[in-house]
Amino acid sequence: MTTRVSPSEFILRTPAIGPAIALVVAVVVFGLTTDTFFNVDNLSLVVQQSLVIGTLALGQTLVILTAGIDLANAAIAVLSTLLIAKLTINGTDAPIALVVGIVAAALIGAVTGGLVTGLRLPPFIVTLGLLTIVTAASRLYAQGQSFPVTDPTLGWLGTTQYLFGQIEVTYGMAVMLAMFVGLWYALTKTAWGKHVYAVGNDPEAARLSGIHVRRTVLSVYVVAGLCYGIAAWQALGRVPNADPNAFQLGNLDSITAVVIGGTSLFGGRGSVLGTLVGALIVAVLRSGLTQAGIDNLYQDVATGALVIAAVAVDRFSRGRQR
Repeated sequence: MTTRVSPSEFILRTPAIGPAIALVVAVVVFGLTTDTFFNVDNLSLVVQQSLVIGTLALGQTLVILTAGIDLANAAIAVLSTLLIAKLTINGTDAPIALVVGIVAAALIGAVTGGLVTGLRLPPFIVTLGLLTIVTAASRLYAQGQSFPVTDPTLGWLGTTQYLFGQIEVTYGMAVMLAMFVGLWYALTKTAWGKHVYAVGNDPEAARLSGIHVRRTVLSVYVVAGLCYGIAAWQALGRVPNADPNAFQLGNLDSITAVVIGGTSLFGGRGSVLGTLVGALIVAVLRSGLTQAGIDNLYQDVATGALVIAAVAVDRFSRGRQR
């Protein structure tokens, strides 16, 4: 006998549904209350503005799915941009500098995962410490300077094309979409993805079922580091300048996108599709409120309220499922 599921229960069991509805509502509201929101160029700009935070949030999603958190992700991306830009200025071929920057981000992810799994330290404490260390390292490396990027390889993700002759798109959009699709497949269609969810739900039960918990968590931090390295490339495509003071709130914005997208801070529940929607919600909210003439401080209030509401819904849905 088939059990009927009410619409409210379906929404609670499918984390990405609620954020998708919220995104549609936000787009419609801002489209009706402002004169320029539905402009094709503006909608393209909204998507472009979500690229770096969306890519950071992709790595953050993997970490949060294992019941961890990464406060250093934006700082890692900034250090990666500085490595790439300064190496190029000093004569290193741009593709090699790019690989060095991305690999460096992955190595920092491996160090983070090693500390979390090897010493069994709380992810919050480990990444808080690394946030301080990486931020200081970036400023020491930059010596108070920013580094302009002129090489076309480093700015390639910002290259603009026109879809149907009207819609402005960049290669960065395509790369981010490909990353989301690839990690969606990895999380939903592979054994590794099932292990990630299992570890986030109950690491002890996962261990007893034969899953190598430490190896899984370590791999998550390495893949997340790769995402942060690619976010650095995205950043150089958006703004061709490596600045040690960039993305100071990028870690919080990425967590906001993940939580609004329906991924549980308690681990084991969520999706990269929801994170993509969450990143778009943040970008739509900021763009729409700006066009409506709302002060930036009130925009932060609205974003914070959304985060609290998302966590409250997650707690409620988990209580309903028990």
